[in-house]
Amino acid sequence: MPESLFELSAHAATVLAEREIEIAWVELALTGPERTEPDRFDRSLEHALLRIPERGDRVLRVVYNPSHKPPMVVTAYFDRRQRGKP
Repeated sequence: MPESLFELSAHAATVLAEREIEIAWVELALTGPERTEPDRFDRSLEHALLRIPERGDRVLRVVYNPSHKPPMVVTAYFDRRQRGKP
């Protein structure tokens, strides 16, 4: 059985459903982000950002803990502050 690429926290699973964010988009953001950023408050977290063409090129921000094995996604959302940024 192949090892999972990532796990979802309970919060992440809930918000993905509520925000209609596809799990495949989360996987794409984690495996091929356009850019990554460290979290401003928690050094253990990273942010993976990726434009999603199916959602009008809105930027999906996936916040995850890369040191957890497999990486643990803690939340994901479409970041309005990234609208129109390269």
